[in-house]
Amino acid sequence: VTENGFNQPREKLTKRYPTKLTVTPSSPAAADDALKLQKDGQPRNVVEMIDNRPTPDRVPAPTSKPLDIGNGDVLIAAITSCTNTSNPGVLLAAGLLAKKAAAKGLTVQRHIKTSLAPGSRVVTEYLTKAGLLPELEKLNFYLAGYGCTTCIGNAGPLDPSIEEVVTQNDLVPLVVAYAIAGRANIDMTSEPLSTGNDGKPVYLRDVWPSSEEIGAVMQYATDPATYRRLYGDFTKDNPLWNAIPTSTGQVYAWDKSTYIAEPPFFRDFTMQPAPIPTVRGARALGIFGDSVTTDHISPAGSIKPTSPAGIYLLEHDVAVPDFNSYGSRRGNHEVMVRGTFGNVRIKNLMLPPKPDGSRIEGGFTLLQPEGRQTSIYDAAMTYMTRGTPTVVFAGEEYGTGSSRDWAAKGTQLLGVKAVIARSFERIHRSNLVGMGVLPCQFKGADSVATLRIDGSEEFDVLGLEHGIKPQMDIMLTIHRKDGSSQDVPILLRIDTPIEVDYYRHGGILPFVLRELLAA
Repeated sequence: VTENGFNQPREKLTKRYPTKLTVTPSSPAAADDALKLQKDGQPRNVVEMIDNRPTPDRVPAPTSKPLDIGNGDVLIAAITSCTNTSNPGVLLAAGLLAKKAAAKGLTVQRHIKTSLAPGSRVVTEYLTKAGLLPELEKLNFYLAGYGCTTCIGNAGPLDPSIEEVVTQNDLVPLVVAYAIAGRANIDMTSEPLSTGNDGKPVYLRDVWPSSEEIGAVMQYATDPATYRRLYGDFTKDNPLWNAIPTSTGQVYAWDKSTYIAEPPFFRDFTMQPAPIPTVRGARALGIFGDSVTTDHISPAGSIKPTSPAGIYLLEHDVAVPDFNSYGSRRGNHEVMVRGTFGNVRIKNLMLPPKPDGSRIEGGFTLLQPEGRQTSIYDAAMTYMTRGTPTVVFAGEEYGTGSSRDWAAKGTQLLGVKAVIARSFERIHRSNLVGMGVLPCQFKGADSVATLRIDGSEEFDVLGLEHGIKPQMDIMLTIHRKDGSSQDVPILLRIDTPIEVDYYRHGGILPFVLRELLAA
């Protein structure tokens, strides 16, 4: 770790692994039969999202040439995210950089999967008017669709041969937009991106657009007529939207829907907050490792028919092709709570390893004291029926990634009273407090591993009974199966006085409502 930050020897990090793309003229990349296909294009661009359209109408026919990949290599380069692509300055700068790079003969290596997925149709409109969309396409940044794609994990598969090399050799998956360089372990200030048409090295400074160049094309992104034309009547070409019956009145009637349901956060609301709950005899709902992301906690991707959320939709007569995604159903808490900790890649360390030493993936846990494997959702509902509180344990950087509010909302709706981790991502920690869930941090060298926590124990979280102060020490008491107990001091990560008020009121939502009603 001290040497390179990856807890790997230098020899392993610098090793290259030979492979070759499996896509050949006789075995083209998979694509929708309904698409009109052309011979040009690249394998990384085909069918970025199975259920999203438009998809670029091209399919590759490259020859199978050898290549090698290693740690630090870029395999996915996506211009995406609704937040980043709402900034016309950076989008136009990307187009200008692509234009300069293409003019110097720079290209993106053929094994890197590229895509352009802005959050708005206005983006492609002003890139086209500025003449920059074709420049991005020269580097294979073709339009893949609009909205949530690669930024929430919907990148589609890599070439099977590349996936095999990455999996077998445990390559560090650094995904950054260094597509031209083809690797992330590069010093852009001193190392060239590549070699130009003239045989000379091309540096980032040679293709970086100036403020004046960006300003010259900014006019295309600030044309009010474009916004009016594209969004003045956005339902015109959407008969399904237009067919939805509407209602009138000042209060929504909460019609039966699997998309929008009345949220439960104000259920049993009173003007006086309830006493601070005591956490005794809690069970571990999950034990997770380092860098658990908000997408692990509350996925936004597709819904499996066999998952608790999928079963719920089937029970409500929703056909599998109409499931859509967790992200599209975030207005229905019944779906979202069933998807919490339901990412297909999450690993609950409570579950014993498989015979080959690998871990079971998916939203599963062991229901205690039976020790029976079940879904995290079903276990949480069973614990709530029994009146048993639950806690979650984790390692470093718990809640990293996008600030997804449902990662905290879903945790609260599962009945989790506290999340105890080595460290927290800043925004998710705050969101947990805002939903009335205690974020607690191990002190010193303490961790799940050093404390030998395996999920068979019962837990008390003590020290809140006499009042809460920001970042005070409280006590975690571990009751083991053999009858022994251990007291472990932990740090309460309620960091500010206003967060104390939020937690005391059961979260920010009841706090704000009481403030409004009392005014």
